[in-house]
Amino acid sequence: MYTKKKYSKWTMLRWTRNETRFFIIFTAIVTVLYEVVGLQWLQLPWTPIALIGTAVAFLIGFQNNAAYGRIWEARIIWGGIVNNSRTWAMMARDMVTNEHAKVPRTEEALQAERTKLVYKNIAWLTALRYAMRQNKPWETVANRGTNKEWFDAFKLPELNVPIEEELSKVLPEEDVAYIMSKKNKQNAVLTLMSKQLRELKEAGYIWEFSFLEMENVLKEFFSLQGKSERIKNFPYPRQYATLSYDFVNMFILLLPFGIVPEFHKIGINLSENFPLIGEYFVWLSIPFGVIVSWIFNTMQRIGTVGENPFEGSPNDVPITTMARGIEIDIREMIDELEETIPEPYPVIRDVQM
Repeated sequence: MYTKKKYSKWTMLRWTRNETRFFIIFTAIVTVLYEVVGLQWLQLPWTPIALIGTAVAFLIGFQNNAAYGRIWEARIIWGGIVNNSRTWAMMARDMVTNEHAKVPRTEEALQAERTKLVYKNIAWLTALRYAMRQNKPWETVANRGTNKEWFDAFKLPELNVPIEEELSKVLPEEDVAYIMSKKNKQNAVLTLMSKQLRELKEAGYIWEFSFLEMENVLKEFFSLQGKSERIKNFPYPRQYATLSYDFVNMFILLLPFGIVPEFHKIGINLSENFPLIGEYFVWLSIPFGVIVSWIFNTMQRIGTVGENPFEGSPNDVPITTMARGIEIDIREMIDELEETIPEPYPVIRDVQM
């Protein structure tokens, strides 16, 4: 997700440069054919084109509102994951004690159990973000034109580092093997977390009331995971996305045939008092047509890249950065040494991963 508004503005022009080049060439060709070659039958009434533009604008607005709603909901879900992960670390730190233990342990042994609980939370975050980055058939933004440049620049860890490698940093080999044997790996991690809680409760290292409170946090993890999976696995309705794309292209192709004659008529009227301006006024249809086409196309593309907030585009929810931020926070909460805590993921081209 972009971190600087200024950079985003200039990036937008670069992002749409291929389409902008086409708009300039296409509008210029229509203008030359109409004004220079004399094919003045290449014109369409402006009123129906304006009506099409109005309908397309409503459709794009609907698409962008729906896409923004999906992004915002995803951000709220991951905000809940942040808060509950910190709560889990706090409970692991303060509720694993010898107070009700059947066989008391040393502080080092208790700290090891606390660390295991926190590390399993990190493993769950890892499994969840990897699941959210898995490509779905309807997620095609990365394969379209200039979008590919951004994906190549980011090098998302989920697409370049095996999940086993990430899990092995915080879990023992047998736990990693168990998780990898399951289809829903994030569910498997939560199962391991609940299992450890039960074992600690049975041994008396967690009081029964504390056990119930921590199980409630696990329940909330399941709920947030399900909400995140719902957004990932249920696409924006394709009929709206496809129609929006086709209607915008239709409008852009018709636009020059309505704009050029209108500017030609205005030029004729201006010629009476301003001959020089009137003679060349029709050529202003090129920049005007390009601007209108660029606005409609860019708004449509913004809606398209916002449909899937976990795909990994610059406009998505930065779950990779958020997961690493949570990991740093909860490791610090259990007083890990600074040198063992990983660094935040870098911001690349003012974009968080």
